[in-house]
Amino acid sequence: MFNILKIDDITFDGVDHSDCPDYCDAYISGAFWKNGVALTEDELDQLNSQHRDFVYEKLIEYLY
Repeated sequence: MFNILKIDDITFDGVDHSDCPDYCDAYISGAFWKNGVALTEDELDQLNSQHRDFVYEKLIEYLY
């Protein structure tokens, strides 16, 4: 388990605006810890699968 509040500089893939407002295929494709270290593929997988509310919240911030 990791602290999602320490994640920064998030990028997304799978954004399909025809799926608005659900964006069910959108996912975080890259992110960094606040100390500048990139999240690993395993961390990204865990983030996308176990923290969907966080992913959606950050996606909406990213888009708007």
